[in-house]
Amino acid sequence: MASTPRRGDTRQRIQDVALELFSEHGYEKTSLREIAERLEVTKAALYYHFKTKEDIVLSLFQDLGRPLDELIAWGEQQPRTLETKQELLRRYNTALDIGEPLMRFMQENQATVRELSIGQIFKNRMFAMSALIREPEAPLVDQVRSITALFSMHARMFALQTVEGDPEDKREAVLEVALDLLKQAHASSAHG
Repeated sequence: MASTPRRGDTRQRIQDVALELFSEHGYEKTSLREIAERLEVTKAALYYHFKTKEDIVLSLFQDLGRPLDELIAWGEQQPRTLETKQELLRRYNTALDIGEPLMRFMQENQATVRELSIGQIFKNRMFAMSALIREPEAPLVDQVRSITALFSMHARMFALQTVEGDPEDKREAVLEVALDLLKQAHASSAHG
């Protein structure tokens, strides 16, 4: 592959390597120098793209969060039907695939996430998603079912690590459970 790297490619490589190192050693214990060494570039070359580790994490959040922001915008334009909500969960499942390394970073570096502005960004995205799939007038148990459907999708990255099985099978099983919870909430509310 004799393609010339574009600026975006270097930025992406820095993000990937930084995320790798943050996962291996933790955010606090990883330095910009180590990131530069792993990339085999000078610290100055790294500094051209990112001045701090926080800049790298914020850029990851913006880039990997873009599909989720687009999904929320799409959902806000749709009718609030069961079909729309199920499609939101299907698309969220796909967005999680893209953002899985970032979700792992957040899980492994919770203190850092709380200190950086990304924690609030993530919370806001989750509040927006839950608002799209739950009905505020529904009985509390159905609101809980809807919110649980959303958060159960994170289970495949964390809780299901110790469960035997093919990652794709786990992904499908989690989606099935989430869709079922949503269907239960909808059916109960529709007949309530």
